[in-house]
Amino acid sequence: MAPADGSIPTRPTYETPRPEVQGLVPADARNILDLGCSTGALGEALKHRQGASVVGVELSESFADEARDRLDRVIVADLEAFARGPAPPEAPFDCLIAADVLEHLVDPWEALRRGVEMLAPGATVVVSLPNVFYWRTLGRAVASRRWPREAEGIFDRTHLRWFGTGDAHELLENAGLTSIEVQPNYWYRARWLPLIGALARTPLADFLPAQHLATGVVPPGGQG
Repeated sequence: MAPADGSIPTRPTYETPRPEVQGLVPADARNILDLGCSTGALGEALKHRQGASVVGVELSESFADEARDRLDRVIVADLEAFARGPAPPEAPFDCLIAADVLEHLVDPWEALRRGVEMLAPGATVVVSLPNVFYWRTLGRAVASRRWPREAEGIFDRTHLRWFGTGDAHELLENAGLTSIEVQPNYWYRARWLPLIGALARTPLADFLPAQHLATGVVPPGGQG
């Protein structure tokens, strides 16, 4: 759960160690593929926590330069082009992370499906996505009669795709994964959490989280 007050965090999410994403990565994962690794903060934290080898894929050369000092290897590439290409020599991986990157792609469904092909049976996939039904998103859009566009955060102007809870589940299901779970990621101060917990048991539940945290597992025979 991100410590925030419902507004966009003061530091870009993708440049942080993402403890809420770390919490979904199996402690026994030893060979991790981090799609959209940014500066490598998340991968570095996982290396320190569990001695994993982390290969990152990043489009930005400046982010990749920083990530190279933190990860085992960084591939500078457009993520969709990477997904269409051959698996890197480190494959098969036992965990794939796509934290706040798939919403920037033209075809995130195909990119994830191709990424899953680089995983071993039983591998875990961890995905973080913005919630299109987040109440602040809808509230601002209704009030202004415009879709908010900002430099970063939930209203990042480079987002091409948006996801509700069902869309997040479908994304992983279409990638051939099983044991799919979609969890809310709330951005509220601690004093609001009792109220949020109560509202989460009502029909308002889908409007409360700023992000979806989704996990799935590659079945024993590979993609379903």
